[in-house]
Amino acid sequence: MAVASRAVASFPSVTIASACGGAPVEVALIAQLGVGAGDRMIEDAGGRQAAHANYIDALDEPSTRLSGMRLQHGDASSLYSFTVAAGGHPFHRHATPRTFTAISGSGGARLRFSTAGDVALARDPAAFLAALRCVDIPPDSLFVVRFGGGTWHQFAPLRAGHSALFALSIHTNELDGPLSAAQRHQVEANAASIPALTELLPERVARHIEATGFDAVPTVSLSLHAAPQSSAERLCASVRTWVGRLRAAAVRRRPNGGFLGRLESARPVRALERHPPESLLHAALPGENHWDDGVEVVLDTDAVGGFGASALLARVLEGFLENRPAGVSRLMALRNLVVSPLRLRTSPLGCPVSSLLSTDRRRLFAGRFPVLGQAVADDDRSAQVLLGADDRHLVFRSCVSVVIDDDGRARIRLGTRVRTRNAFGMFYMGSIDLVHRHYIAPTLLRMAVDHAVAPDLVAPAVEPA
Repeated sequence: MAVASRAVASFPSVTIASACGGAPVEVALIAQLGVGAGDRMIEDAGGRQAAHANYIDALDEPSTRLSGMRLQHGDASSLYSFTVAAGGHPFHRHATPRTFTAISGSGGARLRFSTAGDVALARDPAAFLAALRCVDIPPDSLFVVRFGGGTWHQFAPLRAGHSALFALSIHTNELDGPLSAAQRHQVEANAASIPALTELLPERVARHIEATGFDAVPTVSLSLHAAPQSSAERLCASVRTWVGRLRAAAVRRRPNGGFLGRLESARPVRALERHPPESLLHAALPGENHWDDGVEVVLDTDAVGGFGASALLARVLEGFLENRPAGVSRLMALRNLVVSPLRLRTSPLGCPVSSLLSTDRRRLFAGRFPVLGQAVADDDRSAQVLLGADDRHLVFRSCVSVVIDDDGRARIRLGTRVRTRNAFGMFYMGSIDLVHRHYIAPTLLRMAVDHAVAPDLVAPAVEPA
């Protein structure tokens, strides 16, 4: 196959002028990834895409809306992901412009664009092929595409057996363009999807393409490390094809999913010498006890944010559940492994607040947190809950409290009191005393308060369909 090629100093790119006077099509090749990385990434990201709440599998283009419009902030853009698998997808167009960044599969990708207008197509379906242009993308490559509304396009793999691409697409203005009444209603409801905003090629034109084929379509090939159709380029493509299949197969053998981590703040935690007189711990475990500790975090007025004590306490309790320290979780897993043969109580949550996972719903704080007791001041300047459990070797009670001072600062405390039942209980508490006082209790409270101050950092960024 004869090829005319030339070297470029920057990103290899092509601009395709519109046959009907609209916006041009622009494609730029940015980088080539590791051998087989395209198939692996498409398999990996495609699996996560399929698990998203807004996932839709339609028109041979599985997709999901990752983020909708923010009209209250004057932003009519939306963000989508989509995949084009090994079978490619049909020619289609959208009313509004498209800009997307994509990674090609390890077999490369062929991008077809036709900018034929409606008037020309109505007169002669051959106008579609006359305006058709192809851009070939090499395997395992990062590239960007931009085109105007009304541009017909179709994407497919260059080599059979590989997905064509995975892309992140920005719809810069969902409300722009000649939308149908149904489409505009869906967009204005912030419930649009890629298939809902898609128009397929008219049947008359599709039949003409099927009869004619793509043999004479002008094609541009973009590449980075070797000239198109050179021996080096063909060898590289062959290696990437086989390695990509292996790497994609390896991804399919492990579960999809990811992790959301949050760093612990440097907010100081102070050890308490004694539990305050109003603490529910005094009535819960009166008299002589074998172990006491307490820690406190002070929030300034700005961090309190105008919340009352009960609302702030609810956020802190949520923080114990949603913002669990990884180190404490690992220690609990080890502890559960050791004590499980002894038929002691186990929990994935740090012991002082582990009863927040209780299934006993008889007493709830804020309508959702199981507690043994609670107290909220009439002026909502103080609130506290009692947690705890009885086990074979000990009885423990924990008190989580919030007190808002006259200056608007909030004192948030976690106190624990333990009464042992036998010699093993004494041994157990002695063995965990230092790590509990100096790591578990302070870290649990600090990260729960971190969540209370900024709960949005751990809320899942998933919008309703």
